Amino acid sequence: MSANLSNPVTLQRYKTLQEGFYIDMPPAQPPSPALVELNTSLLESYGVNKAWFHSEDGIGFLSGNHDYEGSSPLAMAYSGHQFGHWAPVLGDGRAHMLGQIETDDGSLIDIQLKGSGRTPFSRGGDGKATLGAVIREYLISEAMAGLGIPTTRTLAVLTTGEQIIRDFRHVPGAIQVRTATSHLRVGSFQYAHSRLGKDGVQALADFAIEHHFPALKGREDRYAAFLYEVGQRQASLIVKWMLSGFIHGVMNTDNMSIVGESIDFGPCAFMDEFKSGKVFSSIDTAGRYAWNQQAAVGYWNLQRLAETLLDLIDEDSQKLSP
Repeated sequence: MSANLSNPVTLQRYKTLQEGFYIDMPPAQPPSPALVELNTSLLESYGVNKAWFHSEDGIGFLSGNHDYEGSSPLAMAYSGHQFGHWAPVLGDGRAHMLGQIETDDGSLIDIQLKGSGRTPFSRGGDGKATLGAVIREYLISEAMAGLGIPTTRTLAVLTTGEQIIRDFRHVPGAIQVRTATSHLRVGSFQYAHSRLGKDGVQALADFAIEHHFPALKGREDRYAAFLYEVGQRQASLIVKWMLSGFIHGVMNTDNMSIVGESIDFGPCAFMDEFKSGKVFSSIDTAGRYAWNQQAAVGYWNLQRLAETLLDLIDEDSQKLSP
C-alpha cells in the first residue's frame, strides 16, 4: 500500500548531530528545472506516492527549492585519505542533503541532491553536474541494484536549464536526486576524530548504531561490534564487486559507506574482458584501485576507521590483543 505523501521529507535526522558535522546550506536555484527521468520502480519499492513527484511542487522539491516547506538542506562534512594522502576537510562540495523519506515498512531513506551548487566544501569547483555524468551514474547504479549489489540509487534526473563548462565545452547541467540508507562514510569518522575529538566520534558512532545497527544498542562492546559489522558489510560488498567484474575506481576513505553500499563511484566500470590489474581512473597511474587491489584497499580503509574508534573500544589505545 502506497504512503500518501503530501510532503515527502519527514525529518532531517543529521541535525540531531552537533553542528560540526554539517553546514546549513540551501541548494542553488536552477533557472529552469525539468524532470528528465523519475525512477518510478524505486518509488514503488519504497511505497511512496510517485504521482506527487510529477507535480509542480514535486519538481520544485527535486530541484532543491529551499523555500519548500519541510526541507532543511545541509552539506555534510567529512575528511578522507585520497589515493593514500590525508585531506583533513573534504565534505559535500556539490551535494545537499534534503532529509529523509519514510518507506512503507518504516525505514528512513536519505534524499540527497548532487550537482545542486557550491558549498563551503567546494574547493574551487562550480558545484554543478553534467547531464551525461548523471545519466551514467543512474545506469550504473541500476545495473548494480539489478545484480544484487548494495548501492545508492538514483530517484530522479533533472536538467537545470543552464549550460556548464567541462573540457572547454558547454554541456547541459543536471541534478541527480540520490537515495541511500546512509551517507555516513569512513571519512565522516575521520573528520570527527581529527576535528571534534573523542566526544565527536562517540556521538557519531552512537548515531550510526541508533539508525543503522540497532541490534548493538546497549552492548558494552558496541563500538568494537560496530567496527566488526562495518567490516562484514564492506567485505560482502567488495566480494560482490569483484564477482561482477566491477571496479569502483576511487576507493578513497571518503567514498566508503559505513552501511556497505556502493557510493560515489565516478570513473568506474564493469570489465568487458578479464584483466586482474585493470584500472578505470585516468589519475590512478599506480594502480592503487585496480580490480585486484579492491579487497586490500577495503581492509586498509577499515584500519583507518578502527583508528578513530580505538579510544571508545578501550581507554588504553596501545593495548594489544592476547
